[in-house]
Amino acid sequence: MNEKNSAKAGELSGKEAAPGDEADAVNAAEEAADRAQARAVSAPADQADEGADKEADEAGPNSGGSEPTRGQADEADPADQADPADRADKTLAAVPPVSRQDSARPAAEGASEPDEDHADAATDGSEADGSVAARDPRAEGAASSTPPGDEQPEQREEREERAGEEGKGQPEADAPKSPDAPEASAKPDPVRAATPVRGPNADGDADPESGPAPGPDSARKPPAPSWAARRESDSERTSEFVALKPDLPRPTSPRPVTPTPVSSSSGEKPGGGSADSDRTRELAAPLRADNDRTMALSRPPAPAAASPATSSGAGDAAGPPPPLDLLAQLTNTPPKPETVGRTVARRVKIWGTLVALLAVVLVAVQALRPLPTPTLELTGKSSHTADGGVLSLPWPTEGQAVVDIDGLGRMGSYGEMKPLPIGSVAKVMTAYLILRDHPLKAGDKGPSVPVDQKAEDDYTSGVAEKESVVEVKAGQQVSELEALQAVMLPSANNVARLLARWDASTEEAFIKKMNDTAKELGMTNTTYTDASGLIESTVSTAEDQVKLAKRAMTNPVFRQIAKLPSYQSTTTSGGSTVETARTQYNFNKLVPLNGVVGIKTGSTTKAGGNLVFAAETTVGGSKQLIIGAVFGQHKTPIIGTATAASKSLILAADKALRSETVVKKGEVVGQVDDGLGGTVPVVAAKDLTVPVWSGASVAIKLTDGGRALPHSANAGTEVGVLTVGSGSGEAKVPVTLQDDLSEPSFGAKLTRLG
Repeated sequence: MNEKNSAKAGELSGKEAAPGDEADAVNAAEEAADRAQARAVSAPADQADEGADKEADEAGPNSGGSEPTRGQADEADPADQADPADRADKTLAAVPPVSRQDSARPAAEGASEPDEDHADAATDGSEADGSVAARDPRAEGAASSTPPGDEQPEQREEREERAGEEGKGQPEADAPKSPDAPEASAKPDPVRAATPVRGPNADGDADPESGPAPGPDSARKPPAPSWAARRESDSERTSEFVALKPDLPRPTSPRPVTPTPVSSSSGEKPGGGSADSDRTRELAAPLRADNDRTMALSRPPAPAAASPATSSGAGDAAGPPPPLDLLAQLTNTPPKPETVGRTVARRVKIWGTLVALLAVVLVAVQALRPLPTPTLELTGKSSHTADGGVLSLPWPTEGQAVVDIDGLGRMGSYGEMKPLPIGSVAKVMTAYLILRDHPLKAGDKGPSVPVDQKAEDDYTSGVAEKESVVEVKAGQQVSELEALQAVMLPSANNVARLLARWDASTEEAFIKKMNDTAKELGMTNTTYTDASGLIESTVSTAEDQVKLAKRAMTNPVFRQIAKLPSYQSTTTSGGSTVETARTQYNFNKLVPLNGVVGIKTGSTTKAGGNLVFAAETTVGGSKQLIIGAVFGQHKTPIIGTATAASKSLILAADKALRSETVVKKGEVVGQVDDGLGGTVPVVAAKDLTVPVWSGASVAIKLTDGGRALPHSANAGTEVGVLTVGSGSGEAKVPVTLQDDLSEPSFGAKLTRLG
């Protein structure tokens, strides 16, 4: 360093410089330091020693500090104070790569700088000036680049000495200083410690070997520093740090220092700085060794308030910010503060959307669901009672008796319905089961039944016991139809047992079927022990046998057989006896008189005379079937007594029957329900006339007649049937829509629940 500039810089420490002078002094000091370091690298070791001694002898009293005091720095140019961080960044951007070893030295030297009193450290500062030039990291780097073989002894000695001093200085983090120098009371400013500052009166650097200080022209045109011409290696260029955005905190003085006014010796006007000097100070930095790159890369941490934390308060250590905060950072729009209103609005939007979507799906499902099938309901009266008192019929004086009008109900009954032996009336169940399990068509004789020896033997024994039998021989073939005629008309016991074996293999198995069927028909007081009824343990009641007669008369073939007065046998020999005659007659002598169409007689000593009868009569243009039974007639002749009582009941019932209008045409009897709340009334298309008797009560039913009801139809469309009674006594008329039937509305479809 030039002695004159050093002295001027030392004198400036005791005076207060003008803002412009201070900036020029800083620039001049930086340029002088750069040139001195360049010459120290290139000069021989003995010249470096001589130059250092010369500078130490000629140094002024204030040559120990190359920086102005903090107070002076604080009173510098307002433009410099306004943006020191920006300028520091620009300076750092131009700093060449340095090593990490010397990065702590500027900070240590800055920490050892006295705060107030610079006068006491003047002499020590001179030594420090010389030592700085001698220990410059760049000079060391240049010296260390010399091959070890060419190194002079003096250079090696000097390098070892500097290395020892450097090792001692690093732990202390302080440059050599005077014993009287006060310790630093505050932390060093990273920007100030990194940039050497010169006194305001320094005009430029002079060659230390030239003697007197150069003129102003030489200060304004400094030679290029050696570090500018020095070529960096690839690793250094790769590691160079370039600040793209100034983010260093503004350097602040931890402790204010009272400035000392200093007279200007350079003759420059206050505030008048060189433009070249300003550019040099902003863009150039003192040459540093590779270790100084650490200083350029390491910056003091920014205050917590200025750190780019997320708006939610989560720092980098807390992990990535939430998506909304990250979006706010990217768009420079902070998220709106969370409030109860916003929370409610957000929930309303979410749930409202879900509810709307659900409503759309519900509407679509309800609209596309298949419509329920319409139903027909009876809304009118469900029964009708005929005028008059209780009907009186000519009942027998003993036993049991029942008279029913098939499909309309019971006209009356007589006696206690307790089980009695029924004799050959049991053959009604035998014939019914054979036709049920082996059905025949009208005019068809059916399969052939082979006559076994048991059937022939039963014929022989039956004649001896005066049973009802028909002649058969083993090996004969008899048709199913003829076998049934032999059972129903002449009441052949041997043929009844033959059919039981043919149907179920054994009589016992067939008897079981008889009892099972009785239970199915509700014949609760009936028990079968044989297929012919000859055994007195086969018992029943008049009421149970009427139930069976109604069911059997529904079979056309059975009904056809029951009303026959006789048939021609193919198994008999044509003898003069009843059992061998070709023509076999019906034991029911009422057939075919008075409309009688059956059914079966039965008699034994224990059972007396029994008869189940059926007669047809016409009432109001419809045929009605009178079915009844007379049991337990013991007055002789027992069959004649039972037949006479049955005839009286048939005639009385026919006389008591009359027709009566139950429902008139156009009367509302019901409605069609579309299943979704819509109804349309239906009316009778005709008068409903029903056979009744005095005091009779008949039931009325409304049905769809086996047809599917439409979802829409015009008024007058037939949609059902109004019925009274059942079976042969059933009376019915059609019903029609009173109004138009329309498909359910859209609203009805949406509100349906089922």
